[in-house]
Amino acid sequence: MTGRTIHTDADVAEGVAHLTAICPRMAHAHAQTGPLPLRRKPDGFAELLSAIVSQQVSTASATAIWNRMKTAGLIGPRKINWASDDDLRTVGLSRQKIRYARALAGAGIDFKALRDTPTEDVIATLTQVPGIGTWTAEIYAMFSLGRADVFAPGDLALQEAARLLYDLPERPRDRALRDMARAWSPWRSVAARQLWAYYRVAKQREGIR
Repeated sequence: MTGRTIHTDADVAEGVAHLTAICPRMAHAHAQTGPLPLRRKPDGFAELLSAIVSQQVSTASATAIWNRMKTAGLIGPRKINWASDDDLRTVGLSRQKIRYARALAGAGIDFKALRDTPTEDVIATLTQVPGIGTWTAEIYAMFSLGRADVFAPGDLALQEAARLLYDLPERPRDRALRDMARAWSPWRSVAARQLWAYYRVAKQREGIR
């Protein structure tokens, strides 16, 4: 079972209504932020390849590299397999990211099948690929597959937002935040959206991409 899927702004609003009804702190956060974004993204190979490209570089650098890859037509698995290392270095990929891109291209993932695959199995499948960690897999499930009840407790902005919103003595680590998030089921993806939005308001700067 894949559970509820978020397709529209109305789905997000339904999740917000649930969260604000069960948690006064979430209601406070929502009053500060206003309506939450849908943030649906495409699914498939290119979206994960873009996530690999974005690792450990600035948003501006990631965008520049990705634009060069699109111009060169290097955003599909066959093109990655056919390209030489020099081709991939020319567009800006490091040696490590070339290895990760080739691993993803050779993984043979059936992305259409993932749409109907339980979230835990989606994450297990994706994290078998070098360069794709749990956070990337959770974000893919959340925004590319639209799963309503997935969370990314390793995300630093979510940890900091939870610390601020719930007045915690320190930032909750992965396991502690995962435990907290159980109370937000079956709308943990909307809770994540709310925490990211609250983080931006609280810090008065952009959240993590």
